[in-house]
Amino acid sequence: MLRDVVHVNGSPSPSELDDIYNRRFAEMADYRRAIWAVLAADVFQRYVPVDGVVLDLGCGRGEFINQILAARKFGIDLNPSSREHLDRSVTLFEQDSSTRWQIEDRVLDAVFTSNFFEHLKDKSCLQRTLQEAYRCLKPGGSLICLGPNIKYLAGAYWDFWDHHLPLTEESLKEVLELTGFETAKCVPRFLPYSMSQGARPPLLILKLYLRLPILWPLFGRQFLVVGVKN
Repeated sequence: MLRDVVHVNGSPSPSELDDIYNRRFAEMADYRRAIWAVLAADVFQRYVPVDGVVLDLGCGRGEFINQILAARKFGIDLNPSSREHLDRSVTLFEQDSSTRWQIEDRVLDAVFTSNFFEHLKDKSCLQRTLQEAYRCLKPGGSLICLGPNIKYLAGAYWDFWDHHLPLTEESLKEVLELTGFETAKCVPRFLPYSMSQGARPPLLILKLYLRLPILWPLFGRQFLVVGVKN
């Protein structure tokens, strides 16, 4: 349902990222912002202190980071157009996520990422990225991960040219724990798969869906995994 975009190591060059993003999402930009306003307020704000520090990993055009409430906000993305779409309150780092982040140790209260890990080139890139998140989070800080669950998608997972790394909720949970995180939440089926094509249900439907977990196993194709730094 969300951000099937490229912010990758070993994938299209930064100059190609905006073309891919426009092809998939330009016609749905307003709708996507409205969806993310609901998700930020109704789901993810509970993990982000309003007086805290948050980083959006693979921030794209700021659908999440522009709308979440926090005292300080950061984004990481290689897409050259990200800067044009982020609020002035957001500091952008245009860098490979698997290299050392331009943030000191134990600064962040939360790291959020949506539909990003599958674009990384390989497992070593993911491990290095998670190690950086762990380093930069304060003790007790959260890493909130949304992503397509290959377990429930089969061949549809490969419909996006820039998908590289297939993950399930269990494989992500395992590597998080190997990195030092404690699993606080693990939902195998949370949101539907993609918002780059298909119907645009009213926001009221989304609000009802989020309040009725009994529906998630029927429609959910994305996991939600939250790790906490010990």
